[in-house]
Amino acid sequence: MTEPHRAALREAAADGVSCDGLVVSQNENGYTFETPATRHEGLSKEAFDAVAADHPWLVSNWDYWQSLDDPARRAFLRDLEGADGTSVATRYETLSDGLSTEWGELHITAAITETGERTYRVCHVTDAGVNAETLASYTDPLDARDIAKRDADGRYRPLKTAPTLAGGWEFVSLSGRDLLRTVDFFYPATVANWYRERESELDVTHFRETAERQTGIYDIIDELPVEAVEWVAEACCVDSQCLKRREWDEDAETPLSVPRGEGEFPCREPCSLVVAAARKWTKLEQESEQTYELTLTESEFEQLGELVEAVSEGRVAEIREADVYDGANRYRARYLRAKRLTDGRFER
Repeated sequence: MTEPHRAALREAAADGVSCDGLVVSQNENGYTFETPATRHEGLSKEAFDAVAADHPWLVSNWDYWQSLDDPARRAFLRDLEGADGTSVATRYETLSDGLSTEWGELHITAAITETGERTYRVCHVTDAGVNAETLASYTDPLDARDIAKRDADGRYRPLKTAPTLAGGWEFVSLSGRDLLRTVDFFYPATVANWYRERESELDVTHFRETAERQTGIYDIIDELPVEAVEWVAEACCVDSQCLKRREWDEDAETPLSVPRGEGEFPCREPCSLVVAAARKWTKLEQESEQTYELTLTESEFEQLGELVEAVSEGRVAEIREADVYDGANRYRARYLRAKRLTDGRFER
């Protein structure tokens, strides 16, 4: 705690201060300084400063939180350190060793310096126990925007909340504001939506409403049947594909049966990726179903299912080239193509 902290607290006393057990006020009799254990009234300026000096953590704690005026961001930072329901003394003791939590694939550690300043570190959850010297170190939140663009294989990530964030980096010595900017570059708007949900103010836009307001090339997605919306959610919105927890349904009266997910932050409306995919599926669903007769062995028929499953779960790259027992093995697929397909199409 510094003299500017005490001076700021004195100045704020005229309007009254109440923060984590610290209560300060001022009237014609002087200053009042109250903690969970003590109460001092009628203090002069000098006496006030002396009492404040005896409670440095309460004063620096107030100074930190009063500097954050955005309620969502303030709530997020307080949640990181379990501020609501934990005394300042207990919290500071815990923060001195660092207090970690996860936000999607982010591992966030809040800590406090010897002078009472809060500092934050962010890394990928898989790097939480990794020697920091092996990680690329950053301090500018803007760098998170570039990291979030591509996965570990260098492929573009169209969905920022897909569980494909690459590791190998850390952001260190962040202030609260820079931590929030970093989180926002990795997962845009997740803190704001988390707060709206916490305050029971999350405005959900369901699929049908989203579809009906589309124009141009996406205007057709309101023709997607209800059962197909289930398949859309299963394809795009389950935990294996997105870290958000889906809160939207077909409409307010028609919930989808697909699991909503276990993510910390809610999804309040179908995203642009869902809308774009729904356009394609709407066109496909407009095709008439037909019955085809293919000549396949039982193993080849089973292999078709294995191929669809492997592609759907993104495990094609994991299948060893020598593992010809896996139906999605590249050589197995090439053999099936050579035997049953002509110009990329099944013979029928």
